[in-house]
Amino acid sequence: MLSSFFKSKSAMVEPAEALPGRDTPVRIAERHTVLGTPLQPPFGDGVQIAYFGLGCFWGAERRFWQTPGVVSTAVGYQGGFTPNPTYEETCTNRTGHTEVVLVAFDPAKITYADLLKVFWEAHDPTQGMRQGNDVGTTYRSAIYTADEAQGAVAATSRDTYQEALTAAGRGRITTEITAAPTFYYAEDYHQQYLDKNPNGYCALAGTGVSCPIGVGVSAPGS
Repeated sequence: MLSSFFKSKSAMVEPAEALPGRDTPVRIAERHTVLGTPLQPPFGDGVQIAYFGLGCFWGAERRFWQTPGVVSTAVGYQGGFTPNPTYEETCTNRTGHTEVVLVAFDPAKITYADLLKVFWEAHDPTQGMRQGNDVGTTYRSAIYTADEAQGAVAATSRDTYQEALTAAGRGRITTEITAAPTFYYAEDYHQQYLDKNPNGYCALAGTGVSCPIGVGVSAPGS
């Protein structure tokens, strides 16, 4: 999942130049290999959904399924133009999508703000169209919000974390925060990849700067 084509892969494709994709979604397993829960809705009464892009989705998904209060996770593609893209198509930089994790969570056990803390601390949100050696628009940092409440909390958490990063001498956050576009599930072999392949690739790394949210930063009802 490494790329050496930083300059060519760091620019978003124009919608008119995006690959056409297809009408049929990929087929995936019914159950999470670690949690045993459904990979697709419905996830259960009261369960909410969040979407995060923080680089290679293999390690990102593991970080969230290991988080108490998370009901299910799945990896996929979001934020682009090509319907139902394949992994190979996203790697061409001609779909506009970034790799993301769908996180189904129980708000009675974990708040959206707590998930944002995991998100910010698990990667470096200042790198633009890359995460470490993974380069390209498919690795850009993103928060796709399910509703206005999530959007408000996400923006507040970004500003709060920026203050901490600035104090630590780090750069500006480049994370894309916008209302959630269509989530396309990735192929089945990508789902819970690091459970199926324990020695698989994972370059997920944070800045080492703690995110001071969770106190006074929460979504209404969360």
